[in-house]
Amino acid sequence: MDFDVAVVGAGPAGIQAGIHASRKKARTIIIGKTENSALYGTHVENLFGAPGKADGSELLSEGLSKAGSFGCTILKENVVSAGNDNGSFILVTESGEIRSKTVILAPGIHRNKLDVPGEKEFLGKGVSYCASCDCNFYKGKTVAVIGDESEAASSAELMTKYAERTYWITEDPKVSSAMITKTGSAGVLMIKDVLKEISGSSKVEKIILATQELTVDGVFIELGGRSSADLALDLDIMPEVDGTIRTDRDCRTSVKGVFACGDVTGKPWQAAKAIGQGAVAGINAADLAKVI
Repeated sequence: MDFDVAVVGAGPAGIQAGIHASRKKARTIIIGKTENSALYGTHVENLFGAPGKADGSELLSEGLSKAGSFGCTILKENVVSAGNDNGSFILVTESGEIRSKTVILAPGIHRNKLDVPGEKEFLGKGVSYCASCDCNFYKGKTVAVIGDESEAASSAELMTKYAERTYWITEDPKVSSAMITKTGSAGVLMIKDVLKEISGSSKVEKIILATQELTVDGVFIELGGRSSADLALDLDIMPEVDGTIRTDRDCRTSVKGVFACGDVTGKPWQAAKAIGQGAVAGINAADLAKVI
């Protein structure tokens, strides 16, 4: 599918970007799941126009409906990887590829944690939150990737190219059947179980699941879609140390055609700021797409 503007993220920044780009008559798609937004499941009482203590989930749902009413395509999947191909951008989702003239990154900034014993203690000693960053350290070793969504699936597939054995520990895989088949074909060993503890002495040596124990050298905790830092690197953008993406006042990044807005650009992490930046990014991406 070909678009003028592809928005990664279905939070307030991404949805607002999709609304403004669509209003400019650009072929626009929003790729993401509202439940991955920090606004989902919370309440907002400091947002202009939101009555009382507004339900964040309802605001997101209404936002997507509005974007759709302006002709924006909505794809409720995560982005697995991204790349630049002869002046256009390719986004690989759970079910296929999206090609677009411009990209707006609005995936949020947080790293989900499991909060299990050993996770904090072994960080950097076998525990990682970024398979693409640390894969080279595990050549010929045994690793476990933890998570239910596309980030875990794609990370597990990646690790089969480095590790001798790769486990994917998932309680309930929330990805397409095509993606599950792809990981299996790559040699990933899926185990439907729950991680209870990460154990070792000076480094990770094993993981304790609800029903069994596995000897591993590394544990990759991948609990959502691709992080902002991962996607930025895919698009040849160097993220800041804290994982944020630097932009100018027009929400442009260092790569022409790639914009960023919302929490991924840094504090303050507020819905009002995300919405404002989303409008700026959506307008500028649509305008650029018209002249490319």
